[in-house]
Amino acid sequence: MTEVLSQNEIDALLNALSSGEVDVKDIKEESDEKRIRNYDFRNPQKIAKDQLRTLEIMHENLARLLQTFLSGYLRAPVKISVLTVDQYAYSEFSNAISNPAFISVVNFDPLSGQIVLDTSPNIAFTIIDRLLGGNGDQVGEARSFTEIELILLRRVMTRVVDLIAQAWDNVIILNPSLEKIETNSQFAQIVSPNETITLITMNMTIGETEGMINVCIPHLVIEPILNKLSTKLWFSSTNRGTTEKDKEALQKRIRNTYVPINAELSSTTLTVGELLDLQIGDVIKLSDTSSDEVKINIGPYKKFYGKPGTNKNRMAVKITRAYKDGDESDD
Repeated sequence: MTEVLSQNEIDALLNALSSGEVDVKDIKEESDEKRIRNYDFRNPQKIAKDQLRTLEIMHENLARLLQTFLSGYLRAPVKISVLTVDQYAYSEFSNAISNPAFISVVNFDPLSGQIVLDTSPNIAFTIIDRLLGGNGDQVGEARSFTEIELILLRRVMTRVVDLIAQAWDNVIILNPSLEKIETNSQFAQIVSPNETITLITMNMTIGETEGMINVCIPHLVIEPILNKLSTKLWFSSTNRGTTEKDKEALQKRIRNTYVPINAELSSTTLTVGELLDLQIGDVIKLSDTSSDEVKINIGPYKKFYGKPGTNKNRMAVKITRAYKDGDESDD
């Protein structure tokens, strides 16, 4: 903020100008020099500071989601925090990746392109050790990952990708998927070396092990939604009520959810001796008759009654009525 001069300081400055002690040109040249700042044409700043701040808020939310998930999944104390959010050329990021590395390439559908998650190898080995029943001790020397270890890490990263979609919900409905895992940065070239990327660096601590997670998001991927990456829009979207668009999106998700339905025709009780003596062709007598209603369960809960039959030469059940609490046939 510009310093405000007192009346005495203003009078002293006017007197100095009148006596010639201070030259107006010197003051003007000094103010012009302050307006000049360096600009790196090899690394153009395509993302505004306000948009970087929004990305920081989103990944602070992602850090909380990851911390909760990994603490329960690994049965170990996990702490994650966002350290820096800045933009670089992709070559700067790829050249800084260690070898061997643990790199997850994520398809950012419906946005066109991929993002990269670079996890420190010591964090990856700690996760593997915890999943296999160990204490999460660090590996003494750097080595490449085995196929079994990569399969275990792929399962973890698949769950992490789902959490990324949750962190971006206020900006765009994502359907990301884990495309591949690489251990060499040369095989994870998702954009040209000179392309601008946003790099979010998070610090992760699992027990006594500490490492980094770098989230690399190319400018080309988020360019279509840059206008939504503003803190003003972010806070307005988090504080707004439920709209018709939100209801439609929720209904669409519910309608596409798979729910198991099973019809319980009947049941009976056999002794262990009768069960051991069963032969091909034996008939087991059920407690219900063919005229009785069958119970229809949605998941573990009873919801309907129905009549068994056939439809186009296939077994079927016709719903006759809904189940109500207190029905006598519930026993």
